[in-house]
Amino acid sequence: MGKRQPEGPPPAPAVQRIRLRYTKRGRLRFTSHRDFQRAFERALRRAEVPMAYSAGFTPHPKVSYANAAPTGTGSEAEYLEIALTRARDPERIRALLDESLPPGLDIIEAAEARTSGLADRLTASVWELRLAGVDREEARRAVDAFNAAGTVEVQRRTKNGVRTFDTRSAVVALESPETPPSSADRPTDQPCAILRLVVRHVTPAVRPDDVLSGLRAVADLAPPVPAAVTRLAQGLLDEETGTVTDPLAPDREAAATEPHPAGATATATAPV
Repeated sequence: MGKRQPEGPPPAPAVQRIRLRYTKRGRLRFTSHRDFQRAFERALRRAEVPMAYSAGFTPHPKVSYANAAPTGTGSEAEYLEIALTRARDPERIRALLDESLPPGLDIIEAAEARTSGLADRLTASVWELRLAGVDREEARRAVDAFNAAGTVEVQRRTKNGVRTFDTRSAVVALESPETPPSSADRPTDQPCAILRLVVRHVTPAVRPDDVLSGLRAVADLAPPVPAAVTRLAQGLLDEETGTVTDPLAPDREAAATEPHPAGATATATAPV
């Protein structure tokens, strides 16, 4: 017997890919990645975005998610890519989707995919950790102890049991600045120490909670309440400067120098 095939014509091919940056703010930081997926797919339908779909008996919209933040953390820099069957203005798509999502899940930037490998450009993250109830001097001493250590091993429970791994090797920079580098995901009462963390994306992933466990191990730093954690940026790590670059910049630069794909100009600004 031959392989079963779905009835009807095959799905329309994708002619354009758009990359989006979105946030998880306020109480919405407690949404899981699956919660966001469901909300985003509803927003696609509500905004009537001309999505490309997978083939097979259960077609799904072609959405590629990249390195989602852990549940419970805020973020200013989450990324995904959508495939469209008709070319559209990326800014128009961004605005329609932003209107269709609840406040806190905000689509704040869009760029047409003109280069390959968005996921490959997400090699590091910048995090802000707010430690309510921790004195800044105490936090600085803990940061100095962490940075001076050659290795900082912590344990994390996984589906395969408890795993021990080194957090220090993945940390590019950890500091306690005098003033907060950004607006807070949520306000906290004083005293409140602020930590800024730049960490490589490695396997196994080193999360902000793992670094906090490392600070507890090397300096007995134990915040009285859970830390408020926000991802400020993620992108390609510049090894020379230790900075994290904008992953959508190559697409914007390519769009500024390359002609628009043939046949897309007439439809790019048409209503969705």
